[in-house]
Amino acid sequence: MIRSAVARSLVPRVGGRRTMAGGYPSNLKVKKNKFVEEWNGRREITEKAFTMDVGKVPTIFITLVVIPAGIYYWVRGEFQARGDRRYKNMA
Repeated sequence: MIRSAVARSLVPRVGGRRTMAGGYPSNLKVKKNKFVEEWNGRREITEKAFTMDVGKVPTIFITLVVIPAGIYYWVRGEFQARGDRRYKNMA
């Protein structure tokens, strides 16, 4: 009795084949969505398809400089107004 319990614990168990994506069986055929495939293809070649011109400069500047700076100064003002520990020794 004890020997069989030890033997069962030492023998690796062979289970069924694991499936991915929610446990769909392997015999279920999945159809590709052409729109998803097109989107993935465009994402892969974005660095080759991107062109820089004068019209994109303001948008890039606003997105990469103005918005982050505005968020920084807004959050900093909130910390100062609430008396955060980093700003107690100021003024």
